[in-house]
Amino acid sequence: MSTPLPAPQPFRLVAVSAGTSDPSSTRLLADRTAERAVALAAGHQNTVTVSVIDLRELAADISTALVSQLITPKLRKAVDALGEADGIIASTPVYKAGPSGLFTSFFHVLDNDLLIGKPVVLAATGASARHALVPDDQMRPLFAYLRTLTVPTSLFAAPEDWSDPALNTRIDRAARELVLLMESGFARQIKDQSWGSYQHEYGSAGGTETAIDLDTDLMRLATGGSAG
Repeated sequence: MSTPLPAPQPFRLVAVSAGTSDPSSTRLLADRTAERAVALAAGHQNTVTVSVIDLRELAADISTALVSQLITPKLRKAVDALGEADGIIASTPVYKAGPSGLFTSFFHVLDNDLLIGKPVVLAATGASARHALVPDDQMRPLFAYLRTLTVPTSLFAAPEDWSDPALNTRIDRAARELVLLMESGFARQIKDQSWGSYQHEYGSAGGTETAIDLDTDLMRLATGGSAG
């Protein structure tokens, strides 16, 4: 008697691109990774729906949020898409030896609880291979702060890499890691089983965190007690 195959699962993948040109190599890198993830998931009888957040279309909205904490409806739609995502591809051009200001500003305005446990592929493009460590050296700490689960393989593409088969190999590896993490349901299990063990800010998680835990070292110090 054969073992029945597991029921197909639908997944939502969001690609965030900070490319400013059209066409954009930054967007192309994100698109190629997303396409490979869709194909790999299909091989497991699962479906992946891909949506793209083009940050150049949100530049004014991001700036407004940075200086006034006002989230416009256009920006809210992007934030909600990330909150509902099962996986994320975060792709940025490299300027001044680091991720673009538009890219980092977008993630700076996000709720700190929004991306907990979500698998993320880190991707960057630059004019020189000298910037190849930017995803691991500068992007990975940002996403660690947001408590995401970044995949082991990061991506970087300089102009000469687009004709090199090694780039496709790295894209395949990163996409496979992303799909396996999405299929594991890790982020969902974190939310179901251990959400309360994380430190949350009042009003975070889309405004759903409204309780304040007074029994923490920080709160005891704030009220004149001892943390010891």
